[in-house]
Amino acid sequence: MKLKNTFGVVIGSLVAATSLNALAQGQGAVEVEGFAKKQQFDSAREFKNDGNLFGGSIGYFLTDDVELRLGYDEVHNARAEDGRDIKGSNTALDALYHFNAPGDTLRPYVSAGFSDQSIGQNGSGRNGSTFANLGGGAKLYFTENFYARAGVEAQYNIDQGDTEWAPSVGIGLNFGGGSKPAPAAEPVAEVCSDSDNDGVCDNVDKCPDTPANVTVDADGCPAVAEVVRVELDVKFDFDKSKVKEESYGDIKNLADFMNQYPSTSTTVEGHTDSVGTDAYNQKLSERRANAVREVLVDQYGVGSERVNSVGYGESRPVADNATEAGRAVNRRVEAEVEAQAK
Repeated sequence: MKLKNTFGVVIGSLVAATSLNALAQGQGAVEVEGFAKKQQFDSAREFKNDGNLFGGSIGYFLTDDVELRLGYDEVHNARAEDGRDIKGSNTALDALYHFNAPGDTLRPYVSAGFSDQSIGQNGSGRNGSTFANLGGGAKLYFTENFYARAGVEAQYNIDQGDTEWAPSVGIGLNFGGGSKPAPAAEPVAEVCSDSDNDGVCDNVDKCPDTPANVTVDADGCPAVAEVVRVELDVKFDFDKSKVKEESYGDIKNLADFMNQYPSTSTTVEGHTDSVGTDAYNQKLSERRANAVREVLVDQYGVGSERVNSVGYGESRPVADNATEAGRAVNRRVEAEVEAQAK
């Protein structure tokens, strides 16, 4: 049995060459197994009884789930019709796909492959056949490396066209694969002293004695409030104080700002161009300022005590009154509101 001896040498060499300190499952692992089968021969062989098969296998995990396995076994206890012992052997190459993950206690599998059988016949001579194998089972890992297996194979005789069955059990050793990833360390909350309770650790706090309830910046010092501003510039037609529809959106923006910052107030300033007398333009600028104030108060809900109005007539032009374009710019109402950002 030259093949048997060679197979034994290969298994022994692999076991001896692999350090047991590196035992682990997963891709790159090697599994060595001893097994027993109950071969249920096809009736066409005319054997008196089924045979017991004993052998071993060696497998290599190409991935965490796929194993390529080479197996060898010998037939025992089978008898021909004339009472003669039947001797034989099988060499198989199978691929196994495992379910679950490396390190799980139970790993079901399915298998497929081919085997070559040489066995005595009922009468004289030997029979050589090639089988296509299809099977399934499960491996139970008692430890990271030691397991027991149970499964069954259907073996189709390609040469003779019949099928035989072989339930089997085995025990094996798994070693040499990639180790399971170490569990992620739990994040450790940073603990620091904060003597003034401003949310900034003392070791980086540049203002360690900040009073309570004072907003601080990243250095632990009182934050400088940002000043925000909104401006309004409403234009009017010549000799008119009616607010044009197109200006309502801008007025609403000012009202929204003031409602967001309820401590603010504003003065609405009215202006005119230089056409007309000073007295007439003074009254016209006041009417324009009041018109914008009424929109803020009556339509957009700004408190009346927060909005003042004043007219400056033609005394504060911002463009040249000698041109029509300049005069159009000067016919205006302006307002400005500032607040400290929250």
